[in-house]
Amino acid sequence: MTIQEFLRSPVETARRAGPHDRIVLSSRVRLARNLRGVAFPGWAKKAERIKTLEVIRPAVESLPQLAGAFSETMDNLGPLDKMILVERHLISREHQVKGAGSGLVLNKEESLCVMINEEDHLRMQALRPGLQLKQAWLAIDLVDTELETKLDYAFSPELGYLTACPTNLGTGIRVSAMLHLPGLVLAEQINQTISTVNKLGLAVRGLYGEGTEALGNVFQVSNQMTLGELETEIVDRLNKVLQQIIEREENARASLLEKRPKMVFNHIGRAYGILANTHIISSKETMNLLSLMRLGVDLDLFPEADRALIDELFVVTQPAHLQKQFTGKLAAEERDVLRADMMRERLLQVGRPNPKLPGPDAGPLDKRN
Repeated sequence: MTIQEFLRSPVETARRAGPHDRIVLSSRVRLARNLRGVAFPGWAKKAERIKTLEVIRPAVESLPQLAGAFSETMDNLGPLDKMILVERHLISREHQVKGAGSGLVLNKEESLCVMINEEDHLRMQALRPGLQLKQAWLAIDLVDTELETKLDYAFSPELGYLTACPTNLGTGIRVSAMLHLPGLVLAEQINQTISTVNKLGLAVRGLYGEGTEALGNVFQVSNQMTLGELETEIVDRLNKVLQQIIEREENARASLLEKRPKMVFNHIGRAYGILANTHIISSKETMNLLSLMRLGVDLDLFPEADRALIDELFVVTQPAHLQKQFTGKLAAEERDVLRADMMRERLLQVGRPNPKLPGPDAGPLDKRN
């Protein structure tokens, strides 16, 4: 079975629901682990990486949580396969470029994923929709505990788990959530929020992690240090900060609707107008405009649409997914045309936004102007 046959359809993944999923798109807990006495992947020669893969891969495959999982070496996955996995946030951009000596094991629910010989010998992660950091942590902790009975981890009594990057020393844990924050962006409060989060020792990154843009007003928030703090303490601390960010985003949306409704309706109406009538559109512009439409859905401006449709379009309009749907290698301009065709067709089912001004006499904006 190929990875494209194994993966669930974008329609199905878009309908996964979780707590606070208006704002928190997903939660992830990742652990970094290495084998004792074996060179880190970045230092190891090809033969060493292949040997390490041959030790780790069967141990991972034997776990009950990964029964029936997809398992493959990275050199047997094509460039399009790897890009699709990146676009679904199942592997890192760093793992995307790996070849012989690296591998991937992914469970059927796409909630557990193990990257073998990425930056570390093991990068295992649990993913959940919405705000479910504790649930993700419990899932990956169980996998880690069982793997530790099968593999000899590199561990120091003073430093904890040894990792390729010093920032992962100690627990080796990276706890993160992907947040949709258009309210804070429109209210021009996002920089202040990011600054506050950074002062708390957390990192704020873009859609695909470190060094990437916050396309579609999507931001990743995660812990920066892993040394000297228990895993549960890191999870709890991040969970509390995320609750505060959620509250800020909700307050920003409410304040904008109360004080600047015309500005909000203008942004959402323009986004719909462009997407429903475009003939050439880039992936970046599509994601930024879909973000505004998603906000419109959350504000009940699109009675005929649900959030799952927008979340699906977020995925299927990205380059690799578009290439998969329209077989054959596509140039960037060809993708931009096909993406526009898709948007016009899919938004036929969505009527124009029907905004309402706040107040006791609130009614459709069209009737008030």
